[in-house]
Amino acid sequence: MSEPKKIRVDLALIAGMVAPHSRVLDIGCSDGLLIEHLFRNLQCDARGLELDMAAVTRAVTHGLPVMQGDADSDLATYPDGAFDYVVLSRTLQAVEKPREVLRQMLRIGTHAIVSFPNFGHWSLRLQLLFNGRMPMTSNWNRMWFETPNIHPCTIQDFFALCETDGYRVERWLAADEAGARTPWRRSRTLANLFGEQGLFLLRKA
Repeated sequence: MSEPKKIRVDLALIAGMVAPHSRVLDIGCSDGLLIEHLFRNLQCDARGLELDMAAVTRAVTHGLPVMQGDADSDLATYPDGAFDYVVLSRTLQAVEKPREVLRQMLRIGTHAIVSFPNFGHWSLRLQLLFNGRMPMTSNWNRMWFETPNIHPCTIQDFFALCETDGYRVERWLAADEAGARTPWRRSRTLANLFGEQGLFLLRKA
């Protein structure tokens, strides 16, 4: 393999939730940076599923076990309990059936780790309030008619979904793009207002 690369802040936080020597599936893994990090640093049996064939090719070229596949349809082909952790980083808002994807993740994995940009952040609320148009930030950086994000949600929305569908939130945090965790960790309301992204470790209740 090539020399290790620096990984995104949310991927580093995700790696901190994974136990060494675990079986991990990374959905929407792009060119496999998290997989490589888990393999090198935690000796995990990590593999990936990615829709973009160009990203799959880059990952495979670097010796990473990544297959082309669609989270909305291909998770059903995996057996129950095949993984210790199933990861979905910054992809939940882009899948067609997020509720079903989560259900499949917790069918094939003991734990699910999910990160997503938080549409409840104060800067997005202000842009909507004062401009009356879909907001733009470093996370939400495409016009509404070009964005792949079809199901934006907030941290509060995700908590509500977990409660409705019976998922236990074992750990959660809100973070900014620079990686600093919000000081409002114990308050969902304040995390929803000030966190640029949410990160959740789930299992079935």
